[in-house]
Amino acid sequence: MRHIFPSLLSVDFLNLKQEIQLLEEAGVDGLHFDVMDGQFVPNISIGLPILDAVRSTTQLPIDVHLMIENPENYIETFAKHGADMISVHIESTPHIHRAIQLIKSLDKKAGVVINPGTPVDRVVPVLSMVDYVLVMTVNPGFGGQTFIDMCASKIKLLNDLKSSFNLNFNIEVDGGINDKTIDICAKHGANLFVTGSYFFNHDDYKTVTKILRGWDNEN
Repeated sequence: MRHIFPSLLSVDFLNLKQEIQLLEEAGVDGLHFDVMDGQFVPNISIGLPILDAVRSTTQLPIDVHLMIENPENYIETFAKHGADMISVHIESTPHIHRAIQLIKSLDKKAGVVINPGTPVDRVVPVLSMVDYVLVMTVNPGFGGQTFIDMCASKIKLLNDLKSSFNLNFNIEVDGGINDKTIDICAKHGANLFVTGSYFFNHDDYKTVTKILRGWDNEN
Protein backbone atom coordinates (compact mmCIF):
# COMPACT_ATOMS: atom_id res chain seq x y z
CA MET A 1 0.00 0.00 0.00
CA ARG A 2 1.35 3.40 -1.02
CA HIS A 3 0.73 6.10 1.58
CA ILE A 4 0.68 9.59 0.09
CA PHE A 5 1.85 12.64 2.06
CA PRO A 6 1.58 15.89 0.04
CA SER A 7 4.21 18.43 1.04
CA LEU A 8 2.69 21.63 2.38
CA LEU A 9 5.75 23.52 1.16
CA SER A 10 4.02 23.51 -2.25
CA VAL A 11 0.51 24.41 -1.06
CA ASP A 12 -1.34 27.66 -1.79
CA PHE A 13 -0.97 29.32 1.61
CA LEU A 14 -3.46 32.07 0.77
CA ASN A 15 -6.11 29.33 0.62
CA LEU A 16 -4.71 26.96 3.24
CA LYS A 17 -8.01 25.84 4.76
CA GLN A 18 -9.62 25.13 1.38
CA GLU A 19 -6.49 23.34 0.19
CA ILE A 20 -6.49 21.05 3.21
CA GLN A 21 -10.18 20.29 2.70
CA LEU A 22 -9.43 19.30 -0.91
CA LEU A 23 -6.56 17.10 0.27
CA GLU A 24 -8.87 15.38 2.76
CA GLU A 25 -11.47 14.81 0.04
CA ALA A 26 -8.74 13.36 -2.19
CA GLY A 27 -8.06 10.71 0.46
CA VAL A 28 -4.39 11.46 1.13
CA ASP A 29 -2.84 9.68 4.11
CA GLY A 30 -1.25 12.66 5.83
CA LEU A 31 0.45 16.02 5.39
CA HIS A 32 4.22 16.54 5.19
CA PHE A 33 5.45 19.63 7.02
CA ASP A 34 9.00 20.80 6.24
CA VAL A 35 10.82 22.92 8.82
CA MET A 36 14.04 24.62 7.66
CA ASP A 37 16.29 26.93 9.67
CA GLY A 38 18.55 28.46 7.02
CA GLN A 39 21.53 26.81 8.73
CA PHE A 40 21.28 23.04 8.28
CA VAL A 41 19.76 23.70 4.83
CA PRO A 42 20.08 26.87 2.72
CA ASN A 43 16.47 27.95 3.03
CA ILE A 44 13.94 29.09 5.64
CA SER A 45 10.42 27.66 5.60
CA ILE A 46 7.23 27.41 7.64
CA GLY A 47 7.06 27.19 11.43
CA LEU A 48 4.76 26.97 14.44
CA PRO A 49 2.01 29.46 13.44
CA ILE A 50 1.39 27.54 10.21
CA LEU A 51 1.51 24.23 12.09
CA ASP A 52 -1.11 25.56 14.51
CA ALA A 53 -3.31 26.60 11.59
CA VAL A 54 -2.96 23.20 9.91
CA ARG A 55 -3.64 21.32 13.16
CA SER A 56 -6.79 23.34 13.83
CA THR A 57 -8.07 22.52 10.33
CA THR A 58 -7.55 18.78 10.02
CA GLN A 59 -7.30 15.46 11.81
CA LEU A 60 -4.96 14.07 9.15
CA PRO A 61 -1.58 12.93 10.51
CA ILE A 62 1.03 15.69 10.30
CA ASP A 63 4.51 14.47 9.41
CA VAL A 64 7.02 17.09 10.62
CA HIS A 65 10.45 16.91 8.98
CA LEU A 66 13.00 18.89 10.99
CA MET A 67 15.74 20.13 8.66
CA ILE A 68 17.38 22.10 11.45
CA GLU A 69 20.50 22.09 13.59
CA ASN A 70 20.15 20.80 17.17
CA PRO A 71 16.68 19.35 16.51
CA GLU A 72 16.40 17.93 20.03
CA ASN A 73 15.91 21.51 21.26
CA TYR A 74 12.67 21.81 19.27
CA ILE A 75 11.14 18.32 19.26
CA GLU A 76 8.95 18.88 22.32
CA THR A 77 7.65 22.19 20.97
CA PHE A 78 6.60 20.72 17.63
CA ALA A 79 5.00 17.77 19.41
CA LYS A 80 2.94 20.13 21.60
CA HIS A 81 1.82 22.07 18.53
CA GLY A 82 0.31 19.04 16.86
CA ALA A 83 2.92 16.93 15.09
CA ASP A 84 2.03 13.22 14.88
CA MET A 85 5.29 12.14 13.25
CA ILE A 86 8.67 13.83 13.75
CA SER A 87 11.83 13.04 11.79
CA VAL A 88 15.36 14.30 12.39
CA HIS A 89 18.46 14.10 10.21
CA ILE A 90 21.28 11.79 11.20
CA GLU A 91 23.59 14.57 9.94
CA SER A 92 22.06 17.29 12.17
CA THR A 93 22.89 15.99 15.63
CA PRO A 94 25.59 13.92 17.36
CA HIS A 95 22.88 12.70 19.76
CA ILE A 96 20.55 10.83 17.41
CA HIS A 97 19.60 8.21 20.02
CA ARG A 98 18.57 10.93 22.47
CA ALA A 99 16.52 12.69 19.79
CA ILE A 100 14.69 9.49 18.80
CA GLN A 101 14.05 8.58 22.45
CA LEU A 102 12.62 12.05 23.09
CA ILE A 103 10.19 11.77 20.17
CA LYS A 104 9.06 8.33 21.36
CA SER A 105 8.65 9.57 24.95
CA LEU A 106 6.18 12.17 23.65
CA ASP A 107 4.11 9.36 22.09
CA LYS A 108 4.89 10.46 18.54
CA LYS A 109 6.15 8.38 15.63
CA ALA A 110 9.91 8.84 15.28
CA GLY A 111 11.85 8.96 12.03
CA VAL A 112 15.50 9.28 11.07
CA VAL A 113 16.44 11.02 7.82
CA ILE A 114 19.43 10.48 5.51
CA ASN A 115 20.60 12.90 2.84
CA PRO A 116 21.59 11.67 -0.65
CA GLY A 117 25.29 11.76 0.21
CA THR A 118 24.91 9.86 3.50
CA PRO A 119 25.45 6.07 3.50
CA VAL A 120 22.79 3.80 4.96
CA ASP A 121 25.19 2.36 7.54
CA ARG A 122 25.00 5.67 9.44
CA VAL A 123 21.42 4.89 10.53
CA VAL A 124 21.85 1.17 11.27
CA PRO A 125 22.35 1.79 15.04
CA VAL A 126 18.85 3.31 15.35
CA LEU A 127 16.86 1.12 12.96
CA SER A 128 15.42 -0.90 15.84
CA MET A 129 14.21 2.32 17.52
CA VAL A 130 12.53 4.22 14.70
CA ASP A 131 9.07 3.98 13.19
CA TYR A 132 10.31 5.10 9.79
CA VAL A 133 13.41 6.01 7.81
CA LEU A 134 13.11 8.98 5.46
CA VAL A 135 15.37 8.70 2.43
CA MET A 136 15.98 12.07 0.79
CA THR A 137 16.04 11.59 -2.98
CA VAL A 138 17.07 15.22 -3.53
CA ASN A 139 19.36 17.45 -1.50
CA PRO A 140 17.09 19.10 1.07
CA GLY A 141 16.23 22.78 1.11
CA PHE A 142 14.19 23.50 -1.99
CA GLY A 143 11.15 22.04 -3.74
CA GLY A 144 10.90 21.15 -7.41
CA GLN A 145 14.20 19.28 -7.68
CA THR A 146 14.93 16.23 -9.83
CA PHE A 147 14.98 12.73 -8.33
CA ILE A 148 18.52 11.39 -7.73
CA ASP A 149 18.49 7.88 -9.24
CA MET A 150 21.31 6.48 -7.10
CA CYS A 151 19.14 6.90 -3.99
CA ALA A 152 16.93 4.01 -5.10
CA SER A 153 19.67 1.58 -4.06
CA LYS A 154 19.48 2.96 -0.51
CA ILE A 155 15.80 2.10 -0.35
CA LYS A 156 16.56 -1.48 -1.39
CA LEU A 157 19.39 -1.75 1.14
CA LEU A 158 17.13 -0.49 3.93
CA ASN A 159 14.43 -2.95 2.90
CA ASP A 160 16.99 -5.78 2.92
CA LEU A 161 18.17 -4.76 6.41
CA LYS A 162 14.57 -4.62 7.57
CA SER A 163 14.02 -8.21 6.41
CA SER A 164 17.37 -9.51 7.66
CA PHE A 165 16.88 -8.18 11.20
CA ASN A 166 13.10 -8.75 11.28
CA LEU A 167 12.36 -5.06 11.88
CA ASN A 168 9.14 -3.25 11.03
CA PHE A 169 10.02 0.35 10.23
CA ASN A 170 8.43 2.10 7.26
CA ILE A 171 10.52 3.56 4.44
CA GLU A 172 9.59 7.07 3.37
CA VAL A 173 10.97 8.92 0.35
CA ASP A 174 11.02 12.65 -0.30
CA GLY A 175 12.25 14.47 -3.40
CA GLY A 176 11.27 14.41 -7.06
CA ILE A 177 8.40 11.99 -6.50
CA ASN A 178 6.09 11.71 -9.51
CA ASP A 179 4.15 9.02 -11.37
CA LYS A 180 7.39 7.44 -12.65
CA THR A 181 9.77 7.73 -9.69
CA ILE A 182 7.16 6.47 -7.22
CA ASP A 183 7.11 3.14 -9.08
CA ILE A 184 10.89 2.83 -8.74
CA CYS A 185 10.79 3.59 -5.01
CA ALA A 186 7.84 1.28 -4.32
CA LYS A 187 9.54 -1.57 -6.19
CA HIS A 188 12.56 -1.19 -3.93
CA GLY A 189 10.47 -1.28 -0.74
CA ALA A 190 9.30 2.25 0.10
CA ASN A 191 5.72 2.66 1.32
CA LEU A 192 5.44 6.33 2.43
CA PHE A 193 5.75 8.96 -0.28
CA VAL A 194 6.19 12.72 0.08
CA THR A 195 5.14 14.57 -3.04
CA GLY A 196 5.26 18.31 -3.67
CA SER A 197 5.52 20.05 -7.02
CA TYR A 198 4.20 17.10 -9.06
CA PHE A 199 1.14 16.73 -6.85
CA PHE A 200 0.20 20.40 -6.59
CA ASN A 201 0.71 21.04 -10.30
CA HIS A 202 -2.46 18.98 -10.79
CA ASP A 203 -5.80 20.74 -10.47
CA ASP A 204 -7.60 17.56 -9.41
CA TYR A 205 -6.08 16.21 -6.19
CA LYS A 206 -8.25 13.08 -6.24
CA THR A 207 -6.94 12.10 -9.65
CA VAL A 208 -3.26 12.65 -8.84
CA THR A 209 -3.65 10.72 -5.57
CA LYS A 210 -5.02 7.76 -7.55
CA ILE A 211 -2.22 8.06 -10.10
CA LEU A 212 0.45 8.00 -7.40
CA ARG A 213 -1.17 4.99 -5.73
CA GLY A 214 -1.26 3.19 -9.07
CA TRP A 215 -5.05 3.20 -9.13
CA ASP A 216 -5.44 5.39 -12.23
CA ASN A 217 -6.56 2.47 -14.40
CA GLU A 218 -9.35 1.49 -12.02
CA ASN A 219 -12.96 2.52 -12.57
